[in-house]
Amino acid sequence: MKSQQYHNHARIHPLYHYILLPLAFLALVGTLLHLFPHLRGGLALWDAVVLLIAAAALGIAVLLIRSYAAKLQDRVIRAEENFRHYVLTGRTLDPALTLSQIIALRFAADEQFPALCEQTVREQLRPDAIKRAIQSWRPDYLRV
Repeated sequence: MKSQQYHNHARIHPLYHYILLPLAFLALVGTLLHLFPHLRGGLALWDAVVLLIAAAALGIAVLLIRSYAAKLQDRVIRAEENFRHYVLTGRTLDPALTLSQIIALRFAADEQFPALCEQTVREQLRPDAIKRAIQSWRPDYLRV
């Protein structure tokens, strides 16, 4: 596995990003195209509407699956980083830190983490600025 740094830390899951998302989109587009010729009525219209409902449900499910996993992982990251800060400093994280800042701070190695947390609160660093300020990158290969 390649060493993780700022420029390559985003995670792409090929099965989800390159197969499931496009297939869900194509299903929705295909059912819309199937629906338009049948707007005159009859049983074919009902079939097209059912297909449209199924494709919409699939699309919503695909988006929610990703959203729920990311939200759960955000909560886990907040708890892990709060515990890590407590272990390193004897204090919990400053409540002024936002979730997006904490998520960015997780990439900082233990040596830099407490000081970067303080700097983030003091200067209200944005997540991208936090990641760029990291000297020793702590990879997260398990991000959803």
